[in-house]
Amino acid sequence: MRIAVIDFDRCQPKKCAKECIKYCPGVRIGDETIVFAEEKGKPVISEELCTGCGICPKKCPFEAIYIVGLPNELKKDLIHQYGENAFRLFRLPYPRDSAVTGLIGQNGIGKTTIVRILSGEIVPNFGELEETDEEKVLEYFSGTQFYDYFDALYEKRMKTAYKPQYVDTLQTAEGSAGNLLEKIDERGELRSLAKKMEIENILDRGISAISGGELQRVAIAACLLKEADIYILDEPSSYLDARQRLNVAKVIREVAEKKRVLVVEHDLIVLDYLADYVTMMYGKIAAYGIVSHPRTVRQGINVYLDGYLREENIRFRTEPVKFEVRAPSLTWENEVLLKFGDLKKSYGGFSLEVKGGEINKGEVVGVLGPNATGKTTFVKMLAGVISPDKGEVDVKVKVSYKPQYIKPEFSGSVFEALSKLFELGDPFFQSEIARPLNLEHFFNRALNELSGGELQRVAIAACLGREAEVYLLDEPSAYLDVEQRLNVARMIRKVMEKKGSTGIIVDHDVLFTDYISDRLMVFYGEPGIKGFSTKPLGMKEGMNAFLKDIGVTFRRDPETGRPRANKEGSQKDREQKLKGEYYYEVP
Repeated sequence: MRIAVIDFDRCQPKKCAKECIKYCPGVRIGDETIVFAEEKGKPVISEELCTGCGICPKKCPFEAIYIVGLPNELKKDLIHQYGENAFRLFRLPYPRDSAVTGLIGQNGIGKTTIVRILSGEIVPNFGELEETDEEKVLEYFSGTQFYDYFDALYEKRMKTAYKPQYVDTLQTAEGSAGNLLEKIDERGELRSLAKKMEIENILDRGISAISGGELQRVAIAACLLKEADIYILDEPSSYLDARQRLNVAKVIREVAEKKRVLVVEHDLIVLDYLADYVTMMYGKIAAYGIVSHPRTVRQGINVYLDGYLREENIRFRTEPVKFEVRAPSLTWENEVLLKFGDLKKSYGGFSLEVKGGEINKGEVVGVLGPNATGKTTFVKMLAGVISPDKGEVDVKVKVSYKPQYIKPEFSGSVFEALSKLFELGDPFFQSEIARPLNLEHFFNRALNELSGGELQRVAIAACLGREAEVYLLDEPSAYLDVEQRLNVARMIRKVMEKKGSTGIIVDHDVLFTDYISDRLMVFYGEPGIKGFSTKPLGMKEGMNAFLKDIGVTFRRDPETGRPRANKEGSQKDREQKLKGEYYYEVP
């Protein structure tokens, strides 16, 4: 089965010579393999006439065309197609009763489409581009477990509750967070849920006045307070620190004791802690997505990291991801690059105290801790954005800084924005930064048209592309999918080692931090009131201090070496707490 997909966001016929039509062998012999649809203003490719020669994808200056050969067996599994030469979804995951089903895969591969289908927002068309209806859906799934699901959904016997990926739209709501949740509360559990999710103190505050992390927890509460048969949560961990993420996971698991729950999540530690089963997605971004068979959560995440689906004989990653038991030692370890003394900073009722330390050339230092305990303030002091009230920072080194919150402040294209900062033709930038980040796919697009994940990758490139000795990146994993997070982690380590520079990385994804870091700084205290930090510590000492502060124990998976959070109160959890070993009880 051959499919031809055009990414219409990238396709710009007014800026090209229509190379797809000009060089197509079928067109040159008189066939209408590619025609220009005047009403759409875009080309249309005939999949029946296309020979799969691969010329048009190579000739398209905007890389907007994908010609893909798929197994013929997938024809019967086509669930939805958005239009001619448009994205296709193959198969659906089945949300089980009284369980949490996790969904992992790259951005742009169909997870949101699945959510919209399972919630009843869109009716699947099974590749038939004319208007479809619910009867066809029931006929297609006749005799399968999906028949009962969709029959109940379409007959209004099943109610869905949905927490969207982006919660910023909630900020337009009027009134306080408490008033909003009281209107939604169908289960009469607002007060108990607010206590579990630690949002009691913000219920009286206006929606527009709360932070991103608080807004995320309000959105999750709004979803879980509804009386529903299936709860669908898209990226519930965004904006939350590690302790809040695991706390929210506990609340969701409580709901799943009696209900179906489907969760889309990119933080693998949260997914591991939260889900009972995992379904993976693979395919080609913006072209097609295929849903794999379900697996238990441990097996599913390990298979995802391995990159090979044995039953389907599909390899979707060239190399498996493995985690080091200890961070690798560096040849630079005795060369001190940056020194800072004990630092103090106070403002707006908040005070911060940072223990002084030294950071070595070529290493990556991870920074972990709760929200509002001063991590970003510390990074800004190192970057020279703000000055400490007491203490000194070695400002002789050149610093490149990526802030936590990013927004396009330039109306031009990605290419134009980055060109103002450094030479884009530099071979090191092209091979070590641009290529791993796949920047070439949106070089010509305007900054204000990019998604959150695309804008994040541009910001990372802008930071790492500048010449500096210290690179400070605040939450680089935000908005990135699992694959992108692992790519960014590998890329940052490689850039630091090759440049002999230092990376200081603030992030809430513990797996990402574990994968990237040589040493750790841990922040703790009373959020919004006072914060403290350790000096840079070894990985075991640092992780042990961090995990002890949030009351969670971790072990290593024997197959991949990845960190896994122990279930609270489990035998392993109790044993490790008795020993005082919160970090990686090695099997």
